Amino acid sequence: MPTRRQVVRSRAGGRCEYCRLAEVHSSLPHEMDHIRAKKHRGRTALSNTCWACAYCNSAKGTNVAGFDPDTDELVPLFNPRTDKWDDHFVWDGVTLVGRTAVGRATIDVLGINRDERIAHRRLLIQAGADATGVG
Repeated sequence: MPTRRQVVRSRAGGRCEYCRLAEVHSSLPHEMDHIRAKKHRGRTALSNTCWACAYCNSAKGTNVAGFDPDTDELVPLFNPRTDKWDDHFVWDGVTLVGRTAVGRATIDVLGINRDERIAHRRLLIQAGADATGVG
């Protein structure tokens, strides 16, 4: 019988459910993230967990909300269990663009478009890898 961690990893296809980085393209192992942190009474259940790269997981921390950089409104962060990724995000080359306030706040809080992360995606694409999860 697979462990919870194995189920969460398999459900995500081995990719971060926030930035879509494949675990095989990361020097650090991906982690099981509590979408709502245990600190905030989040349960360790399949409905409250996702697969996240070490960078997204550490940047997210216990945050469940962030400020939309366009409107300065406080909005919830993207929830991989209840939100559809394509509704909130779109790739523009190696840059992730938020289609919604939720998407923009998530990109900002998780630092998905920091220079070093964009450079990493650019190198992956130059090497022929699928760095964005869109094939």
